[in-house]
Amino acid sequence: MLNYLRSCVVIILALTAFGVQAQDIHFSQFYMSPLNTNPALTGVMNCNTRLVANYRNQWAGVLGANAFNTYSVSYDQKISVGRTDYFGIGGSLWSDVAGSLDFGTTQGRLSFSYAKKMGGYRDRSHFLVIGADAAISQRRLSSSAVDQVWSSQHDGNGGNNGISPAIVNQLDYDFIYPDLAVGLLWFSIIDKFNNFYAGAAIHHINRPNVTFQASTSVIEPINQRITLHAGGAFEVDKGLALVPGFVFLKQASQVELNLGTNIRFDVGSARQDQSWQIGAWYRLANQFREATAAGAEPTVDFFHSDAVIFTARFDYDNFGLGFSYDLNVSGLRAAAAGNGAFEFSLNYYICGPEKRAVYCPRF
Repeated sequence: MLNYLRSCVVIILALTAFGVQAQDIHFSQFYMSPLNTNPALTGVMNCNTRLVANYRNQWAGVLGANAFNTYSVSYDQKISVGRTDYFGIGGSLWSDVAGSLDFGTTQGRLSFSYAKKMGGYRDRSHFLVIGADAAISQRRLSSSAVDQVWSSQHDGNGGNNGISPAIVNQLDYDFIYPDLAVGLLWFSIIDKFNNFYAGAAIHHINRPNVTFQASTSVIEPINQRITLHAGGAFEVDKGLALVPGFVFLKQASQVELNLGTNIRFDVGSARQDQSWQIGAWYRLANQFREATAAGAEPTVDFFHSDAVIFTARFDYDNFGLGFSYDLNVSGLRAAAAGNGAFEFSLNYYICGPEKRAVYCPRF
C-alpha cells in the first residue's frame, strides 16, 4: 500500500506536467512572503526597505530525495510621494523543483504598488493600495528518460510496466513565458499596536501557454489564480496580542483555505520590536472522488482537511525569523507518516535614518 501511494504521488506530478492545469507554489507562512501573496503588498512596511527569504520542503516522507523544494527571495522598498502617499517597488525570484522528473519552475518578477491615504493621521489612518507585477518564468523537465515515470507506465499495483509513451519524444523540456498579476489592498491602522488589512489579487491574468509539447498548435494556458487574504494584529493586554489571518486560493477547480492565528508576546520596553510568537493554523482544500459510474463526473468535497500547521516566530529589532511545520491529516498521511512540510522564513528591514511617517501592518 505504501509503495502504491508513493507511485500515485509521482504519477500525479507527471499528470500535472502534461494536463497543465498547473497549480502554483504556496507557503504556509504566507504572511512572511508578501510579494508572492499579492503585488499590492509591495512596499507596505514601517521601514524603507525589506529583504525576505523563504524555503519550503514538502512530501519528503513520501518522495524522499525527490521531495518538493521551493525557494524564494525578494527585495522591496517604499518611495515617498508628497506627505502621506508612497510608491512601492520590488523584485523577487523563486524556484520550485519537484519529483523524479525534476519538474521545475523559476520566476523572476518586478512588482509595483501605489498607496493612497484615504483618511486619518499618522497614528490612525486608512490606506488603499493598488499593485501589479510582471514576470518571466521558466519551466523545465529532466530530459533523462531513465528518471521519468509516466502515468501510462503504471500497472495499477504500484509497479512499472516499462511502456514508454510516444509523447516523450515530442517534448520541449525547457521554455519561458511572461506572466502578469494585479492586486488591491486596504489596511487600517487603529494605533501603533492594532491594525487590520484585507486584499485580493489575480495572478496569470494573461493566461500564458505552459504546455511541454513542442507542437506550436498545442495551447495549454495556465489557469488564473484568485487570492483573497486578510489579517491583523489586536492587542488583548499590554505585551500580548493576537495575530490572526487567512488566505483563500482558487485556481480553476482547485481551492485552498489556510486560516488561524499566532499569539504574540512582546518583550522589552520597545514592544513589538522584540517579540516571539506561537500559533496554530488549519489548511483545507477540495478533494476529488472518482466517479462511481461510467461516464459520470467525479465528485468534489468542499472542504477537505489537509494539514494542521504549527508556527513559531521571533522578531528582534529589524530581523524576523519564522518556522512552521505541517502535520498532514489528509488521505496521504499513511504514506507520509503524518509528515507534510516544513518552512523557514527570514525578514530583514532597513529603516535608514528615519521611518516612514505612517504605521503599517508588520508582515
